[in-house]
Amino acid sequence: MGVPTADIAAVRTFNRFYTGVIGVLGDGLVHTPYSLTEARVVFELAQRAEAETLDLRRSLGLDAGYLSRMLARFEADGLVERGRSAADARRQTARLTARGREVAALLDERSSAEVAALLEGLGEDDRCRLVAAMGTVTGVLGGAPGPRPVALRGLRPGDLGWVVQRNGALYAAECGWDRTYEALVASVVAAYVDGHDPARENAWIAEVGGEPAGAVFCVRREEAVAQLRLLHVEPSARGAGVGGALVDACLDFAGNAGYAEIMLWTTALQRPAHRLYERAGFVLAEREEPVRRFGDEIHGQIWRRRL
Repeated sequence: MGVPTADIAAVRTFNRFYTGVIGVLGDGLVHTPYSLTEARVVFELAQRAEAETLDLRRSLGLDAGYLSRMLARFEADGLVERGRSAADARRQTARLTARGREVAALLDERSSAEVAALLEGLGEDDRCRLVAAMGTVTGVLGGAPGPRPVALRGLRPGDLGWVVQRNGALYAAECGWDRTYEALVASVVAAYVDGHDPARENAWIAEVGGEPAGAVFCVRREEAVAQLRLLHVEPSARGAGVGGALVDACLDFAGNAGYAEIMLWTTALQRPAHRLYERAGFVLAEREEPVRRFGDEIHGQIWRRRL
């Protein structure tokens, strides 16, 4: 079965759109005399002291004659010096001169500035969606999947219900807790909304590959004490750094909001979370007497961290 014509058209439309956005079809990349391909060669040479031209051609997928003419131009401009490999005199090498490294630094600086200008025009949520979508494209087309980036964003409509639903479902499946735990989560979420003080309380949704992967809330416990609440990480995203990113967001916010300490309540069952809290600097401060809650015998714990 062939690829649908509509899918081919969609990819071509995206290619035309994106090349226009980043300006690679103009006379020079980032207002320099160098094309995108020439800039890629300069960037590649800047990553090493010396490169064999055969390796360059293979890694960048360039025609041998085209690369040779390009390097000859660079050599004439004083950007590149060519020689012979010490390991095999039949192989040609190339390296950037001091002038070539100046050009590489200029290309890198201007490219970063143009991307920064593009992203500055986006809101935080749109920027997170864009970066996650780019990660998806890279993962799908790049062969072996690499680490998926974790993106944090603020709450959107529907997120509060998702937090309640996922906490209820996960703790029922993994701990055997009954619906009274889901009711507790719903009350915490409702309390967060009622009388919310954005200067002292916040919440984040973590996304991996553009999909929700976890959440956490930072709320006021006392005037000088913040509380980390409702931390959860989706099973499919565990091990990707989601929990650490969410905890770090809480710590940074609580410190900037003027709290002197942050605490959390958990149970003896949540051992993977205990390791996460320990790495973040929390200390187990109190073990509660066992009580009957959520259809189970709960061994509560209070963890604290100075800010």
